Amino acid sequence: MELFTFGQFLKYEDSLTFLAKRLALNELWEYSNPQKELSEGNNAASFPLPILRNYLEHTFRKIKSENKIAYTSDNIFACFNTGLVTPNLEEIFALFEKNKFSNARAPYFFKAFIKKSDVDFLTHFSQNQPQSANYFDQPDLLLFNPKLELIPDIDHIIQDNKKRFPDPLKTAPDREVRSRLIGAIDDISKRVRINYKIAIPQFYDGKFQLLLPLYLIDSKQPDLALVVEKINDMTYSARTCLTIGMAYNNARLIVCPHSEWLQP
Repeated sequence: MELFTFGQFLKYEDSLTFLAKRLALNELWEYSNPQKELSEGNNAASFPLPILRNYLEHTFRKIKSENKIAYTSDNIFACFNTGLVTPNLEEIFALFEKNKFSNARAPYFFKAFIKKSDVDFLTHFSQNQPQSANYFDQPDLLLFNPKLELIPDIDHIIQDNKKRFPDPLKTAPDREVRSRLIGAIDDISKRVRINYKIAIPQFYDGKFQLLLPLYLIDSKQPDLALVVEKINDMTYSARTCLTIGMAYNNARLIVCPHSEWLQP
C-alpha cells in the first residue's frame, strides 16, 4: 500500500476499527458475503474492513497526486483529508508526525484519525487545512448520456471474467453464457436510457467510468457490474465486468453510493 510508504502504522486494523465504529458516520465497510467475493477474485475481502481499507489507500493516492498533503512549516507534522465525516458532519483527517525511529520504514508515523475540532488539528493545521480529493472536474463523465451508443466486447468480457460469473454460468456452455450476457446488456442498455440514475460512477486507474448492473440469473439481484467507459462523443465501450463488491469499492471513492442495486 502506498499509504504505508508515507506513514508507519503500528496497529492499522485497530485504527481502522476506531475510524469506522467510533469516529466516522456509519457506513457499510464490510462485504455482505466475503467468501463469495474471495471466490470470485476479490482478494481485498480477506482483510478486516476491506472497503474502508481500499477507500483510504486510493484516497491517499489521489490526495498525493493533487499535492494536497498538508505540512507544518517545520515539516514535523503532516495531515491529509480522508473525505469522511463524523455523525455531526465534521471533516476527519489523518494526522502524522515525523518518524524518529532509527529503523523507520516510512518518513512519518501515524498518530491518529482526528476531527476538525480536535485540539491537535487546530494547533497545527487551522491555518493550513488539508483539502479533500477532487473528483468533479468533469461532471459530464459522472452521468450516463443516453445519446451515446454502448458497444460491448462480449468475447473479451467472457474470456477475462469467467471466474466472476455466478456459479451456474461458470460451468455452462459458452453459447449459453454468451446468450445470457448479450441479453443482460441489451436489457440494461434500454433501462438506463429511461433512468440514467441506474448508472453509478466509479474512479479506477485514474479514469472515470460508469457501472451498470447485469442480471444474468435473478431479475431482482444483479450478478455483476458492467464497466462502461466513454470513448468519444458518440460511443461508450464495455470490455470488462466486476463483482458487486469490487464495483462498490471503486464507486465509494467518489461518494457513498445510494443505490438500490449497488450494495457491498
